[in-house]
Amino acid sequence: MSDRIYLTRDGYNRLKEELHLLMTETRKEVLEKIAEARSHGDLSENAEYDAAREEQSQLEAKIGEIENKLASATILDPKQIKTDRVYILTSVKLRNLDAEDEIIEYTLVSSEEADSDLGKISVRSPVGRSLIGKSVGDKVTISVPKGELHYEILDIFVK
Repeated sequence: MSDRIYLTRDGYNRLKEELHLLMTETRKEVLEKIAEARSHGDLSENAEYDAAREEQSQLEAKIGEIENKLASATILDPKQIKTDRVYILTSVKLRNLDAEDEIIEYTLVSSEEADSDLGKISVRSPVGRSLIGKSVGDKVTISVPKGELHYEILDIFVK
């Protein structure tokens, strides 16, 4: 994986914790399932064994994926983020031009840290891609599956 992944310190730590959990507790549980299924005899017709091996394969793939993300991660320092334009880790306050009284706030983060419930959107999402590089006062039209959104950027800041 050659692409850099930009993470906050918290996001990086969450990935490390998830990796640790998968490599210790989850891996142990899966190995116990395999051993239990193996003890039931003939492996050629043992669906429980096949399912446990498939679970192990998926677990190892997930571990590898997280290891790759951590290896290619760049940890961003919020103190070093500029607010002259919309960048990753900036928060933006937007006015919905289709409903003048509606003000929306998003924080742009990597795909790994996106959480719409917390107002954290991926820089790779349609909204994120449309906002990157814009300045306060810019009007943005964003194409989404439901149609078009029209916003004006009111403020750019770092939380």
